[in-house]
Amino acid sequence: MAAAITPEQVAIVKATVPVLQEHGNTITSVFYQHLISENESLRNVFSKTSQDTLRQPRALASSVLAYATYIDDLPKLAHAVERIAHKHVSLQVTPEQYDVVGAYLIRAIGEVLGAAATPAIVDAWTVAYGVLASVFIGREGQMYRANAAEGWKGWRKFRIARKVAETPSITSFYLEPVGGAPLPRYLPGQYISLQLHVPALGYLQSRQYSLSEAARESGKHYRISVKRDDGGRPELPGIISNLLHAKAEGDEVELSHAQGEFYVDPTDVTKEGVPAVLISGGVGATPLLAILESLVPGEGRPRPVARPVTWIHGSRSSAEQPFAEEVRQIVKESGNVASHVFLQSVGEQDKKGETYSFGESVIDLAKLDREKDLYLGDERAEYFVCGPEPFMIAIRRHLMGWGVDKKRINLELFATGDVTDE
Repeated sequence: MAAAITPEQVAIVKATVPVLQEHGNTITSVFYQHLISENESLRNVFSKTSQDTLRQPRALASSVLAYATYIDDLPKLAHAVERIAHKHVSLQVTPEQYDVVGAYLIRAIGEVLGAAATPAIVDAWTVAYGVLASVFIGREGQMYRANAAEGWKGWRKFRIARKVAETPSITSFYLEPVGGAPLPRYLPGQYISLQLHVPALGYLQSRQYSLSEAARESGKHYRISVKRDDGGRPELPGIISNLLHAKAEGDEVELSHAQGEFYVDPTDVTKEGVPAVLISGGVGATPLLAILESLVPGEGRPRPVARPVTWIHGSRSSAEQPFAEEVRQIVKESGNVASHVFLQSVGEQDKKGETYSFGESVIDLAKLDREKDLYLGDERAEYFVCGPEPFMIAIRRHLMGWGVDKKRINLELFATGDVTDE
């Protein structure tokens, strides 16, 4: 059990905020350098890509700064704690690893700050870290126990039963458990972690992929839809996405239990009549498709409460638009879903009003009806957004500019950390 932190130590930690603003990225970069080089088993846990792009150190620096800022008002960190805890459970982080991380973090603080890291500062941060670690260990323990109650512990082997090309760069993988054990249900919007051995590295790597269809009551497979990632830089292609695309039907992968705080419970009776607006860009449609499916009646799925739904999606072209036919079929068969597709490039085969709503355009919410499509007059309406981080920031700013409470705008980031724009 972590030692209680004193008011004096709280004050010391808060006083380090300016120091963390200036040196936080350096501290976390030094931390990861020592931690991973001296503990090779942790290479199996941390994303090499996130290390190479420096996103992981930046994300940790941001979290440490937020903790120091709100150490005397921890409820403000509830969302961040929940997001990180889900990620940790998906990666099978253990309580023992928190002790290792803590020792290296305190060491990095001392190394970077030198004489400025007084014994009082080191002691205060040691206790503060212990308090935060106990919060995560407690929450993650709850999740592990819930997963174990469903018969799932650790990593499980799955077989690639089927591969389906959705677009030239996105492929859906239908994954069946080896041995055929029953699969627990998940909430639409959640993700699994997929783990592969990377021959070029000599160790394991894991990535999170949203489940791209709604859960069935007697589901026998999970579906993920993965974009082959060039990384945006030739020297840093997506490690796991490219390895996965090269896998053949019948090959095996390992998955952890579904996790994630970005989801909809389609049977939640308190949401009866509450509009759900689903806004996605590119492959960001994957978790939102699962949510969309779950909000309309379907064979083998729990019956959802009645909610009006708007599907808003943007793609470079119809050829690169995932799930287009699935969405059109859902709209056709349901009476509660409206769809609007924005295409940046319109081809000869595209038909306005059928395959797209707005051409030669990225998503522009101003082109939609504020009441019929966006439900801006309904203070209960919920917004679920997924796509590139700048895209999500722009959408959130737009909605907030129209008076939508930030708490009703839910974002899912396909990367380490969280969306930091305020």
